[in-house]
Amino acid sequence: MALPLITSLGLELVEIEYKCEGRQMMLRIFIDKEGGVTLDDCAAVSKELSALLDVEDVIPGKFSLEVSSPGLNRPLKSRADYDRYVGKLVKVKTFAATADDAGNLRKTFLGKLLGVDGDLILLKLQEGQTASIPFSAVAKANLEFEM
Repeated sequence: MALPLITSLGLELVEIEYKCEGRQMMLRIFIDKEGGVTLDDCAAVSKELSALLDVEDVIPGKFSLEVSSPGLNRPLKSRADYDRYVGKLVKVKTFAATADDAGNLRKTFLGKLLGVDGDLILLKLQEGQTASIPFSAVAKANLEFEM
């Protein structure tokens, strides 16, 4: 339901979180666009989505809706995300220890995103070597803030 509404506003749906925080359920919608989102973008999505959720009544019980930018450490979720951020500093965490191209086993890879080749994410690691990480091995990936 959120995706068509968000794209109709010229925005990208990055991530949806629905979880219990304390005694309250929280629905978080992370949006983005080229050049970054504004407070007006967040307010527009919140207003439209809130009305839609009230009408459709797809989430039982009470919850709070929060619409936000993904921030500086934006998660990388789709192949398009990896293609868009080639040349940027990224951190990739894998489910299990995975070898970099020098044979070193690790679960966290930090380096410049070189691109994607088939089913592999290619990185130039900060230590100098490269890594070819299968998409299926990725537990979490995000941009890292660069000074």
